[in-house]
Order: sequence, then C-alpha cells, then structure tokens
Amino acid sequence: MIAKLRGLLDSTGQGSGQGAAGPGWAVIDVAGVGYHVFASGRTLGRLPPAGGTVSLIVETHVREDHIHLYGFADAGERDWFRLLCGVQGVGAKTALAVLTAVAPGELAQAVAAQDKAMLTRADGVGPKLAQRIVNELKDKVGGIALGQAALGSPAGAPATPEQGAGGDAVSALVHLGYGRSEAFGAVASAQRRLGDAASTEALIRAGLKELSQ
Repeated sequence: MIAKLRGLLDSTGQGSGQGAAGPGWAVIDVAGVGYHVFASGRTLGRLPPAGGTVSLIVETHVREDHIHLYGFADAGERDWFRLLCGVQGVGAKTALAVLTAVAPGELAQAVAAQDKAMLTRADGVGPKLAQRIVNELKDKVGGIALGQAALGSPAGAPATPEQGAGGDAVSALVHLGYGRSEAFGAVASAQRRLGDAASTEALIRAGLKELSQ
C-alpha cells in the first residue's frame, strides 16, 4: 500500500486512464520509477514545473482490474476524498471533480449549510447527487463540527447558525439574494462575535456588514 510519494515531477495531464474527461494526473519519478497519480485540479495547480521536487500524500485503490493512485497536496484534501468516496454514487473520479471545483474549506461549509448548489459546480454532479452528498456527509461528520472547522472557530465557540436566531438570519440573507453558504458563513462569524444571545435583527445587520467587506 503506497501512502506517500516523494520524487521529481515528470509530467502532468488531463484525462487518460479514466476516459477523456477523466481527472488530471501527474507522473512522479521516484528513483527512476514513474508513478502515475490521479489528482484534483487544486493539487495539480500546486505542483512545481517539470523536474521540480514534489511530495504527495497518496490513497491507493486496488480493484480486480487495476491499481490506481490518487495524490493530494495535504491530508485535509485526502480526508475529504475518503468521505466523498463513501457516499453512494460517488466514485473516485467524481470525488476529484468535487475537490477541483470546491476547496475543502468551502466544501465543509457547504455540507454544514446544506448548500447543494455549491456542489453542482463540479463536473458530473447534478442536484440529486449534490443533495445526497450533503445529506450523507452531514450525518457522518456532524454539521456543527464541520461548520466550526470550516470557519476556524475555536473550542467552546458559539454554535453555528443551524436554528433559532442564527437560522432565521441565514434565511433572511438568502431571501435577500445571497448564497446559502456565504450567508451561513457571515452569520456564523457574527454569532461568534455577538454571542448566542444575539437577536435575529442584530445577526442580520452584522451578517450584512460581513458580506459587504
């Protein structure tokens, strides 16, 4: 089982191995052996020019007909890849497409806010699959924990705006035309500053101020 590769970047490309529209890939030369690694656009964008030294965290998938390596620039993206692949109907190709279109921090916020629209940015992810992703991942990792992690809340911080005044404030901002995830993030930030006792009106005003910055 390969868990990490460190070597020289030989080449990168798109498709190949999983169809023309498949995920991007890189070939890593490790002591003269070239390892073909599939990766998200986010990870590929962080690689050096050909010939540069690269280090990738690797997830190895072994099947009857193939062995595929998936590379990640950091453990956070690898962990999200694992979670996504655990959702019914999401394979490795789709998981990489999601991670290409949505950064891990945004993905955490989208799941916490149940914002399926953000996930439909990814190739191959329609509304039904996006809804399944946010439903299944929220059940597995917990919306409050995800929201705090995405927004950088310290331990003991106020709860994220799932309900009550916070939830009402998020709904109000959405009705004003803001996306659910950005409204969720703005209200969560306001709630951390103002405290759990803040009124809906105060959270709306503070949230609008956050969104205008």
